[in-house]
Amino acid sequence: MDLFSSSSGQAPLAYRMRPRRLADYIGQAALVGEGKPLRQMADTATVRSMILWGPPGVGKTTLAELLAHASGAELASLSAVMAGVKDIRAAVERARALAPTPLVMFLDEIHRLNKSQQDALLPHVESGLVTLIGATTENPSFEVNSALLSRARVYVLTLLTHEQLVAVMQQALADTRDGLGDRHISVADGVLDALARASGGDARRALGLLETACDFTTATADGGERLTRDVLDDVIGHQASAMDKQGDGYYDLLSAIHKSIRSSRPDAALLYIARFTQGGGDPLDVIRRLTAIASEDVGNADPRGLPLAIAAWDAYLRLGDHEGQRAMAHAAIHLAVAPKSNRIDRAWKAAQQYVREQPPVEVPTYLRNAPTQLMQELGHGEGYRYAHHEPDGYPAGSAHDCWPEALPRARFYQPLEQGHEKRFAAIMAWRDARDAEADGEQ
Repeated sequence: MDLFSSSSGQAPLAYRMRPRRLADYIGQAALVGEGKPLRQMADTATVRSMILWGPPGVGKTTLAELLAHASGAELASLSAVMAGVKDIRAAVERARALAPTPLVMFLDEIHRLNKSQQDALLPHVESGLVTLIGATTENPSFEVNSALLSRARVYVLTLLTHEQLVAVMQQALADTRDGLGDRHISVADGVLDALARASGGDARRALGLLETACDFTTATADGGERLTRDVLDDVIGHQASAMDKQGDGYYDLLSAIHKSIRSSRPDAALLYIARFTQGGGDPLDVIRRLTAIASEDVGNADPRGLPLAIAAWDAYLRLGDHEGQRAMAHAAIHLAVAPKSNRIDRAWKAAQQYVREQPPVEVPTYLRNAPTQLMQELGHGEGYRYAHHEPDGYPAGSAHDCWPEALPRARFYQPLEQGHEKRFAAIMAWRDARDAEADGEQ
């Protein structure tokens, strides 16, 4: 697909409106603004291997084509989904035939390249025969092998702002060559704002919605057309940009939900949960995360958190999505407002680390079951003190601390002095005192 070939009037508006020079490129000022790295590459006609990482519709493909054109290089465009090792080798042979004219290989969805494809490409990028520009919506540090990644600079592209999306649409409405300018469309107040909000930072989506909306214009007396607000429901409806469950955006929102609750910010948590669910995310993924938060971040500071999260899970499954989402919000607000303690998480990790560093645990004989005569004769269960027969329900003294004799004593769980855990701390301190008293009496 050549950006600089003549546009067809039958092509989608988003394709026709792809800029032919950096001066017309909207967004990514941190990369293409005056004096910024990609602008300098274009100005000096020198393009280095790079990976453009960002969400859909922010201009990765267009930027690659603009840079190749500015550098005077030939452009070979491949999709990692469709291309095999044979296609990559064919592009490399083309680069050899073109020399000394440089060749820029644009690889869309580079995160989908398998190991053999990456291995086939690596030596030619390393030698400089091929300049690689990869585009990906996924974190390249996870998806691209380290050898290839070390030979390409990663540039992060961001979602377009509301104002930038409006500017993209205004540009299309004014452009008489490839856009909608020859139709002389006047737009009612608020229409472009609504379309921009529905686009989620994606310029391609914004232009697609605009093009659809302009199918519903009405003729005006002066020979032009009018785009009014009453078409928005038909154009936008309840559309939401469905998120790829394997994508970073999906897990970034889950991370934002988790960290907002951990930071005791219920309003922020609800904001990200609403964005997640309206974007096509599965509410059960949120509820699973809430269940983890109940132990990891709230813990015994409010022991009601975990059963509440489980109850929200059950309610969602019983009530269905619409009513069930209120139960999800119920649990999220409770967990966000609740006092916080990560002492359960810390205690569990400390116990795991301790076990890794110590020899295998041998259970004391008094804690072992004795269901057979032989086991009883071997002393299993002998000396075990049934807690409910003890004063205050506690078998005091280190002789019955349930700890393996061969291992050094450790304390993993250390409650905080806040929330319900403050009471736990008091109970544990009282039991420590009882232990000391009982040991002193022996």
